[in-house]
Amino acid sequence: MQDDNEYAKAPKNYYVPASSIWPLVGAIALFIIAIGAATTVQLVGKEGSNTGIPILFIGIAILLFMLVSWFRNVISESMKGLYNEQLDRSFRMGMLWFIFSEVMFFVALFGVLFYLRNLSIPWLGGEGNNAMTHDVIWSEFIPTWPLTTTPDGRVTQAMPWYGLPLINTIILISSSVTLHFAHHNLLAKHRAKLVTWLAMTVTLGVIFLFFQAEEYIHAYQALSLRFDSGVYGNTFYMLTGFHGMHVTLGVIMLTVMLFRVINGHFTPGKHFAFEASAWYWHFVDVVWIILFIFVYIV
Repeated sequence: MQDDNEYAKAPKNYYVPASSIWPLVGAIALFIIAIGAATTVQLVGKEGSNTGIPILFIGIAILLFMLVSWFRNVISESMKGLYNEQLDRSFRMGMLWFIFSEVMFFVALFGVLFYLRNLSIPWLGGEGNNAMTHDVIWSEFIPTWPLTTTPDGRVTQAMPWYGLPLINTIILISSSVTLHFAHHNLLAKHRAKLVTWLAMTVTLGVIFLFFQAEEYIHAYQALSLRFDSGVYGNTFYMLTGFHGMHVTLGVIMLTVMLFRVINGHFTPGKHFAFEASAWYWHFVDVVWIILFIFVYIV
C-alpha cells in the first residue's frame, strides 16, 4: 500500500512521460466508431445485413484495448512514485477541463431539443406570422410535443417516464450515494467497506445499462419508436444513447478503480484516480436527472 507521505518522497522535477502511441490509437478507434455508428443508423430497417455493426464493434474493441493499455501505463508510473504534487494538480485541472467539455457537449444536445420544441415546431405549426409556412409545408401538422406522427403518416408512441426510466433514475441516484460512501471509507482507511461500496456502485451501473437496453427493445418493438421515427425518435435516441455511452465509460473507470482498491492501491492522501472517476460518475448522474426531466417528463 502506498504511504500517505509519498508526495514528499516524489521527485522534485515535473515528470514528463515518453511519447505514447495511445492517443493515436484512441483517435483511430473513435474514427472507426463514428463510421460504424453512422453506417448502422443509415442501414437500420433496410434489407440485407447491416455492415455498420461489425465496424462499430471493431472500433469499440480498439477503444477498450487503448483504455486498458493507457490506464496500465499511468498506474505503473504512479506506483513507481514518479508523480509529485505539482503533477497531481495538473491531473486535476485536466479532469476538470475534460468534464467541462462534456458539459458543453450535453449543453449542445439539450440546445437541439430546446430549438426543436420552442422554435422549430411552433414555426412549422404556423404560430405567429407563419400561417403560410404551415399551409405550404405541412398543413396537417399539429405543433405538439412529443411528435408521434411522422411526415409519411406512421404513428409511434412516446416513451413514458414511469417504468424503466424511473427505475433507472433511482438506480443512478443510488449509485452516487454508494460511491460517496466508498469515498468516505477510503478516507477513513476502511478497506473492506470501501471494496463493498465500490462494488455496489459498479453493479448499479451495469444494471442501469441492462435496463436501458431493455428500454430500447421495448421502445422498438412495443412503441414502434425507432431511429427513423421522426424528430422525436432522433432526439430520444441521441440524448439517451450518448448518455448511455458516458455511463459505459464511467463503469469501466470505476471497475478499474475497484481492481486497484482490491490490489491495495490508494491512500487517504493520494487517490486522485479514484476521485476523478467519482467526479465523472456524479457528473453523469446529474446529466441523467436533467435528461429524465426534459426528455421523459416535460
